[in-house]
Amino acid sequence: MRKLTAKHTARACYLGIITQAVTNNLPPLLFLAFHTQFGVALEQIGLLISVNFVIQMVIDSLGSALVDRIGCRKAMVLAHACSAAGLAMLGILPYLLPPFAGLLLSVGTSAVGGGLIEVLASPIIDSLPGEEKEKAMGLLHSFYCWGHVAVVLLSTAYFAVLGVGAWRFLALFWTLVPLAGGAMFLAVPLASFDAMLHHAGLFTLAKNKLFWLFLLLMICSGASEQSISQWSSLFAEAGLNVSKSTGDLLGPCMFAVLMGISRLLYGLFGKRLNTRRALLFCSLFCIGSYFLAIFSPQPLLALAGCAAAGFFVGVMWPGTLLLASAAIPGGGTLLFSLLALGGDIGCAAGPGLVGLISGRLEAAGGAGAGLKMGLLAASAFPLLLAAGCLLLRGYKRRS
Repeated sequence: MRKLTAKHTARACYLGIITQAVTNNLPPLLFLAFHTQFGVALEQIGLLISVNFVIQMVIDSLGSALVDRIGCRKAMVLAHACSAAGLAMLGILPYLLPPFAGLLLSVGTSAVGGGLIEVLASPIIDSLPGEEKEKAMGLLHSFYCWGHVAVVLLSTAYFAVLGVGAWRFLALFWTLVPLAGGAMFLAVPLASFDAMLHHAGLFTLAKNKLFWLFLLLMICSGASEQSISQWSSLFAEAGLNVSKSTGDLLGPCMFAVLMGISRLLYGLFGKRLNTRRALLFCSLFCIGSYFLAIFSPQPLLALAGCAAAGFFVGVMWPGTLLLASAAIPGGGTLLFSLLALGGDIGCAAGPGLVGLISGRLEAAGGAGAGLKMGLLAASAFPLLLAAGCLLLRGYKRRS
């Protein structure tokens, strides 16, 4: 039998990140179906997004303690089992229970799996042998984007053949990804991860001013990414009046492609970059992309703005993790867990804010106008990220 190595461990992590991409990005492709088939309101759809990331936040906060207790392998297998169960429930429970309750239960179950994967995948990669951490981390997080692309492309092809009305069977099909990932984590070596379990205490991190600044950067990174990612499909259909296939391919699909390219380039050339400056410039260009999507009178230009935002948010999450890991040595799994918590706070707050504002303004100007105002409000997050990067420069100069 072929001996499994650290390369197989890395591949298992890549598949885990793809699993997270599936559970996070399949439901947004179905939002309009939920809205029309089940009568789920836009505010309730916003609540689905927030519940997903709030549960991931809870897992982020408890993940380090759980891994210390049951071990990394069992935690990763549990994560993939929850992800598979949640996807299966998505295609079943809305037809057995009140639809919104069924959707909440399925999304919540998937969120448990996604939260555990998020807590563990980055530190596992960070613990593997090798010095090119930018390359490894950038490659890991690029797989989230490629998973997102696969979800959009395969789902679009599925809808073209069988129609959106058959979406429940699509959810069952996607359970194959977490099932395969869970099987891999039953066998791959994880011994090099053990050192990550010895980490600085919570009180030690809380006293470190840099930790709080990096937490702010993670919140803004998550919000900047997911505010437009989660709503771009519905925005294209309801706000720009383009067909579902065109909107999904030029909106969320191109968003994910450009985000993946950004992270891949960061992985290849990140060692030559000043990551703090890269984050600053990306946040400023991200604001411009948001404005192009919101204010462009041409649907294709607006979709280009959605897609361009993907490129500029790509470096935010992995770049912040690497900056924090280098600036706060000894943080271990607790540091990654708390930063993931910050990222998921942003992932919940950004799309939730868009949904709240959109729902309030839908009656006055329609869903499209409401979504534009919601995205305008969310552009505050990349602005805060830019401010945080400037604060980080000032802090380093004072130290």
